[in-house]
Amino acid sequence: MRWVRFLENGQAQWGELVGDTVLISGKRRQLSELKLLAPAQPTKIVCVGVNYREHAQEMGRKIPERPALFLKPPSALIGPEDTIYLPNSPRVDYEGELAVVIKERCKRVKASEAHTVIWGYTCFNDISDRAAQAWELNWVRAKGFDTAAALGPILVSPDELSEPLTIETRVNGRVRQHSDTSQLIFSIPQIIEEITSFMTLEPGDVIATGTPAGVGPLAPGDIVEVEISGIGVLRNYVAQAP
Repeated sequence: MRWVRFLENGQAQWGELVGDTVLISGKRRQLSELKLLAPAQPTKIVCVGVNYREHAQEMGRKIPERPALFLKPPSALIGPEDTIYLPNSPRVDYEGELAVVIKERCKRVKASEAHTVIWGYTCFNDISDRAAQAWELNWVRAKGFDTAAALGPILVSPDELSEPLTIETRVNGRVRQHSDTSQLIFSIPQIIEEITSFMTLEPGDVIATGTPAGVGPLAPGDIVEVEISGIGVLRNYVAQAP
């Protein structure tokens, strides 16, 4: 199945996406008529760092023995077509990623059972302040500023997708990242097992599975797109924070 979360009369609602039509309580609306929101309401966003070998090389990092994790707050979340506001920093990067949305409260999930707790997949852009990341130990400023977590455009159940999934990031139409999920160092089941070994995941929580090689800076006026096969395009606009 495919779902969208959207704004209607000032309230967030969910609908099932069938083609270009959204089914809402027995009624039909055209997708183009709706203001889409991020397709999740997480209590936390758990991100995996250095999960593609080529990205590890470009960042000068060693291949980790276990998934390297960090958090983004829900306040950083924005949806498709929203604006990314760059902090006052010499370099802020895009990072296109596949995101997993959790469907039920879970802890101590074995990799073999991880599929039972996945609601669906969507696109994610892990916007990162590299200047802050260079000196800050816990990356709160680097990864947690407002608009630093773009998610969307829709949520797709795993049975609708054929792996490996292709991931591509474009800035102003130019391809900057291109890879697929066969290149992940740690698989999605391994990531879920690792996270839930010490942390409870709640319904709607988001796991960002890591970015491939090709990360680079954004500038005011840019349009950044993350496209994943079978899911669609997450498009955001870039401006300087006031």
